[in-house]
Amino acid sequence: MRIILAILFTAIGVLSAFACDGRLLTEGVFNPPVCIPENPQRIVTLDAYYNLGMGLELGAPIIGAPLFAMDDDALQATAKERGVADIGSSSQPSVEAIIGLKPDLILGDAFMHARAYDIAQKIAPTVLIEAQDWKQYYALVADFTGRKGEADIEFDAYEKRAADIRARMPEVKVSVVRIIPGGFQVYVDGPGSYGPFSILREAGVTRTVYETVSDDTVLKRPDWEGLAALDGDILLYIVGGGHDNDPSGRLETETLNNPLWQMLPAVAAGRAYRVDPATWMEFSGLASANRVLDDVERYVLSNK
Repeated sequence: MRIILAILFTAIGVLSAFACDGRLLTEGVFNPPVCIPENPQRIVTLDAYYNLGMGLELGAPIIGAPLFAMDDDALQATAKERGVADIGSSSQPSVEAIIGLKPDLILGDAFMHARAYDIAQKIAPTVLIEAQDWKQYYALVADFTGRKGEADIEFDAYEKRAADIRARMPEVKVSVVRIIPGGFQVYVDGPGSYGPFSILREAGVTRTVYETVSDDTVLKRPDWEGLAALDGDILLYIVGGGHDNDPSGRLETETLNNPLWQMLPAVAAGRAYRVDPATWMEFSGLASANRVLDDVERYVLSNK
């Protein structure tokens, strides 16, 4: 019986492959197999981060993306210059706008957009990418949009720059925390690190014990007392970002004036620096990666 089922499933897979008038994707995507055009010409992305930023850097023909309320003004400007239409916000893109654009491929993220898959795939072939490592993600975007090798020169330059910074890295510990309404987030250094924080490791930055893990943890949520574990010699802090902004500045002011914040070693030593949430919380590819390295050079290397 098992042999018969195996033969049946194999036959179904073969038939599906022959029925696909394009490319059949079986790895790195949500709900495989997925049939996509061999050379897509009208791509809509469901997010304004990895898929949009990487796609534009690769020169992919992106015609629509959620541009509303983006923090990354540079990426938004590039998208508009390339004629990318706004389909709303990343959290609630407009289905009507997507239909009106008549895409031949929709790109999204498996973690962020799995719930939207059923609707999206009725509009156009939909690829929700499954990858945590930002470089692997970049390679998949390049592959699925027919742009393999397009960013090789830029990647080589990035790798050389990261290696140069790593060779000059002082023996200091660096803490990084995000301040949001209602608490704190610490994106850790580990196997599942979010893009900017894996770049810190590539640049030779040493995080504190609390901020370093060996499992797939992505972030921790310390309370005020838990902040004491952020005992780095240097502190980089992010205020808001990703729809958690506070234009009034009240959140930052209240946090920085709190005695528990002021007791942190880096704060007491005058080595606490605010970094741009657009770079760190809307990370979107090589341009963002180089801006992270800019911050490392500005705030870490300068403290030798």
